[in-house]
Amino acid sequence: MPYCPECGGEMQYILATKHYVCKSCGLSVTQQELMELRENLRPTFKTKEEEEEKRKKEYLKWWLSKKK
Repeated sequence: MPYCPECGGEMQYILATKHYVCKSCGLSVTQQELMELRENLRPTFKTKEEEEEKRKKEYLKWWLSKKK
């Protein structure tokens, strides 16, 4: 039985709509959406250098967007 990525509640598959619905919070998602949500919640293990590079790129993108 899959668990809700939002609240951790039990998900029930509804055959008529082909959606998983959380019994606790009511979240309704397709199987593909459920897999994508879980993938996004999975922790990524990056080195300190990779994290710093990501922050620099995000800042540069923000800075350049203000110059338009």
